[in-house]
Amino acid sequence: MLYQTKNPHGGDIYDGEISLDFSANTNPFGTPQGVLQAISESLKDVHRYPDPYCRKLVQAISQFEGVPQSYILCGNGAAELIYAYCDALRPETAAELAPTFSEYALGLARTGCVPKRYILSKENGFRLDESFLSFLEAERPQAVFLCNPNNPTGQIIERELQGKILSFTKEKGIRLFVDECFLDLSEGGESLKNFLGENPQLFLLKAFTKSYGMAGIRLGYGLCADPVLLGKMAQAVQPWNVSSLAQAAGVAALGEGAFLEKTRTLVFAQRRWLKAQLEEMGFWVSDSKTNYLLFEGPQGLCSALRKQHIAIRSCDNYQGLGSGWYRIAVRLPEENRILMDAIQASL
Repeated sequence: MLYQTKNPHGGDIYDGEISLDFSANTNPFGTPQGVLQAISESLKDVHRYPDPYCRKLVQAISQFEGVPQSYILCGNGAAELIYAYCDALRPETAAELAPTFSEYALGLARTGCVPKRYILSKENGFRLDESFLSFLEAERPQAVFLCNPNNPTGQIIERELQGKILSFTKEKGIRLFVDECFLDLSEGGESLKNFLGENPQLFLLKAFTKSYGMAGIRLGYGLCADPVLLGKMAQAVQPWNVSSLAQAAGVAALGEGAFLEKTRTLVFAQRRWLKAQLEEMGFWVSDSKTNYLLFEGPQGLCSALRKQHIAIRSCDNYQGLGSGWYRIAVRLPEENRILMDAIQASL
């Protein structure tokens, strides 16, 4: 558990009566029934140690992603793999976007590295463009951390720019970490997994948390063609770090293709509706391509909504943002309507 340490993330609904949680970007349908059934059936084996090599899960991930099993490392959530990556690599210099997910900088801080930040601008819609390559040329970091789609902006990195970043990092001997945890719930985004074999500098982060509503299970995995790096990362985590329940849940989740497609259909439609509603209220809203929206609104909105038992994510602790910036998850239509009514009542 955390001890006297702030947790700068969404999903902490345990200190108060929260009936609707829009602060965590998990699947609006919850957890697939097949996953819950797999967890239930695996309870009979909890007296045994879990498979330390996650054999069945690795095989299922290999088939799902179309990559060799040797490219896969499983972890106790995506966060564990971020910290293991930073611990294994220990770069002296690194680069990341701002705003972006805070755990990259926190993982680097444990090794004494403070990343250089490429500032994304509201005026440019928080989109990443080719000027980022000039930034990398000037800074020459040993590692680059990207999030596609970016959290909290929801912006996708265009395929052409991804290719240029990939070529640049390979040519210059720079490690490239790309977080694709939200990609399966995104519109128009493309994974770099097909380029792993020819780019050993590339590491991709994936998780079951968002797509399959499995935040409480804690299960993620990394994809990389560099066995030395994966070996060092494995040494940075404890043995049996992925529980038997999580492994069974992961195998079952990868068979839930219809569930994932149903989620995408709902998310894309409801995201557009939410964006239109927020803009009608006069807020600036990022043109997100995934299952959450970043918007600029009145200060104090989080507190006002908590009084109505609704949680949203304040983004005041994101580098490059500040007070008055918020992120909301895309949820079920009836829940989204309640949130919009609550925001309107708070104005």
